[in-house]
Amino acid sequence: MTTFETSRTSVEIASQPATWTQAARSADSHTGALPRRGERVAVVGCGTSWFMAHAYAQLRESGGHGETDAFAASEFPLGRGYDRVVALTRSGTTTEVVDLLAKLKGSVATTALTADPATPVMTAADHAVVLDFADEESVVQTRFATTALVLLRAHLETEGALPAGVRPVAEAVRDARLALDLPLGPELSDADQFTFLGTGWTYGLALEAGLKMREAAGAWTEAYPAMEYRHGPISITGPGRVAWLFGPAPQGLADDVARVGGLFRQTSGDASGSLDPLADLILVQRLAVQLAEARGYNPDRPRNLTRSVILGPAAA
Repeated sequence: MTTFETSRTSVEIASQPATWTQAARSADSHTGALPRRGERVAVVGCGTSWFMAHAYAQLRESGGHGETDAFAASEFPLGRGYDRVVALTRSGTTTEVVDLLAKLKGSVATTALTADPATPVMTAADHAVVLDFADEESVVQTRFATTALVLLRAHLETEGALPAGVRPVAEAVRDARLALDLPLGPELSDADQFTFLGTGWTYGLALEAGLKMREAAGAWTEAYPAMEYRHGPISITGPGRVAWLFGPAPQGLADDVARVGGLFRQTSGDASGSLDPLADLILVQRLAVQLAEARGYNPDRPRNLTRSVILGPAAA
């Protein structure tokens, strides 16, 4: 087995309680750039950023802050009326995001959340929120994506628009610290397939969990809304395969997984109950690194990936 020094990805994963805290504290300073109550908003991104957009859109709309849609930047419905478009882009250079913001210039207010202030998105968007303290050296996104979502979640919290059952950010930070120390046993490291499940905003986290495992470790993963799992996906579950749920479980789901021989995973934190779903995502990030290294892969430089997808004129 190839051995690696502590990966940069692992260092960035471990920093998330600190970056989440900093983002939450800065939320008030970005009020003018973030969606206002009642605005009709679209949130866009690519890859990981798209999945964070999905999670935020569900949080915002279900919290009563305003109608909110999420799109992959390449699939944005030009001509549909919005009051604001929010773009998530760690690099600030992703072709689909920068091109979309250029097309929207002057027709709708736009805001970009990015990690790098020296990139095209700074002028492409009307407003920019720079989370440079959460930037990353690793190709695989971990802390920037979650920190951006924490900022947006903290903004909803200050506006009294967190949905029922969603914990304050301070509790999510506490749970993130717990998640850094919880064991990842052989029932996970030896599994040959993972299905990630979520409901509402946590479905975006399930999508991201699956992507993280594929990117870093080349693992076989899938993701579905939790109630859809029994409508077909359960057919692949069996011994050596994991169904990992973010958030509360639909009635009978754990029993259905056990009945077909799979491992049902719904992480418990301390005595107060299960982890905040965003903190639970940290466990998946850690597992992705662990599996990558066990397979001889470098988690900082995954196969076939670059930090940003920048397309030439012909490809675009």
